[in-house]
Amino acid sequence: MIGENMNRKVLAIDFGASSGRAVLGELKDGKLSLTEIHRFSNDPVFVSHKKGKTMHWDYLRLFHEIKQSLVKSKQYGKIDSIAIDTWGVDFGLIDNEGRIIEAPVHYRDERTSGMVDKSKEYIPTDKLYNITGIQVMEINTAFQLLSLKENRPELLERADKMLLTPDLFSYLLGADMVSEISIASTTQLFDAKTKDWSDSVINDLGLKREMFPRVVDSGTVTGILSPDICDELDIDPCKIIAVCGHDTQSAMVAVPTDEKDFAFLSCGTWSLLGTELDCPVINEDSTRLNLSNETAFGRKTALLKNIIGLWLIQESRRQWIREGNEYSYAELEKAARKSKPMQCFIDPDHPDFSPAGNMPQRIKDYCKRTGQYVPQTVGEVMRCIYESLALKYREATEQLSQCTGKEFSTLYMVGGGTKDRFLAELTACSIGKRVSCGPVEATAIGNISVQLMALGDIDNIQEARQIVTQSEEVYLYEPSDRELWDNAYEKFKMIVKEG
Repeated sequence: MIGENMNRKVLAIDFGASSGRAVLGELKDGKLSLTEIHRFSNDPVFVSHKKGKTMHWDYLRLFHEIKQSLVKSKQYGKIDSIAIDTWGVDFGLIDNEGRIIEAPVHYRDERTSGMVDKSKEYIPTDKLYNITGIQVMEINTAFQLLSLKENRPELLERADKMLLTPDLFSYLLGADMVSEISIASTTQLFDAKTKDWSDSVINDLGLKREMFPRVVDSGTVTGILSPDICDELDIDPCKIIAVCGHDTQSAMVAVPTDEKDFAFLSCGTWSLLGTELDCPVINEDSTRLNLSNETAFGRKTALLKNIIGLWLIQESRRQWIREGNEYSYAELEKAARKSKPMQCFIDPDHPDFSPAGNMPQRIKDYCKRTGQYVPQTVGEVMRCIYESLALKYREATEQLSQCTGKEFSTLYMVGGGTKDRFLAELTACSIGKRVSCGPVEATAIGNISVQLMALGDIDNIQEARQIVTQSEEVYLYEPSDRELWDNAYEKFKMIVKEG
């Protein structure tokens, strides 16, 4: 079908952890045409109560932004479909009258503290991993639900269904209550082999099986925009499509390659480094290295390493702004480039760096605790972050090869983080491989591509990736200074071990 002019318009709503946007997509003469029609911030809301405070997603504001996106789409003509992708693991609970019980809670909320250890009273950790194949992290849906079971059981008693974030917003638009397969696979309640909810894990944790809706494949039409919304916004109805609801899997659809075996890095607030496989890898190595087996488009497996990514830079910038310094991201990159290299490193995945707060000070404290040079300037803190991320990507790339037995000549870096060319340069040097950088809008492109496959305009994922390759500009970075980076990597590994 490449080369035909379909003239069909689809709307992708792409939610990141700190912002969202609406992108209108069309397939014209074998190339994707993208128009960003709306962009908005995604800011959590803290609500105080007798036992402390809870960090919520402002879901009503986000739903309003979806509606604004639909209103703005009118100036471009009728749209044929809409689809939503988001971050993983978070959810809303729906009562038996179809109402949301309370505002969805943010995965960074402290309610899951200690829940991994608590879960061992219900199910052994090795059993949990062997079934789900998912990296054990306190933010996962399983531990959020366990927290409710332990501390707020009345909410689970009232809940008729649990809807993960993209499915929740689709439901509010008029879709059926379903769970798209890629987002379901992030929960640690999903069987990586059978590609369905794990009755064993759900029962062991004492959760209601009927609370979990039926699983549908990526690219399923799940409903039509509701008449109420069409009347409210004065728009025509369109199809609602469940694309790869987890943004990482949408981004992987848009990797610009025809290679069967490839490594990719989806770079945003989180960095997810992985590869696409036919079957999950659940063995001693993957268990020890805590790799995740998510379900990708076409029921493939995405073997992934979750790494804290640009969160380190975003949260550092927020701290400097609080201190009265309105640095742009470009200014921060420039300051890092000017700073002396290889002075100090952190482990980006150390628990110190997960919560919100004064990130620069935490970085300084980590360096002091591990006997390193303590960064003094903004540029030195930024240089430490950049180099540490690049070295962490090397570690993850080596782990990926170890678990799969595959060697990768190129790392395909996609997503918003590709705008930061300095990170791409350092990553190529660190891993000693070529880095292909782009597309920036990989998540939205993947969302749009799956919609067009569902509508019959693109035949398959191979054709989709071919279209992306000929539609989007990419930048290539070659490695250099191998000995310097090899030495830095040895130092980095020792510091991570000590930290």
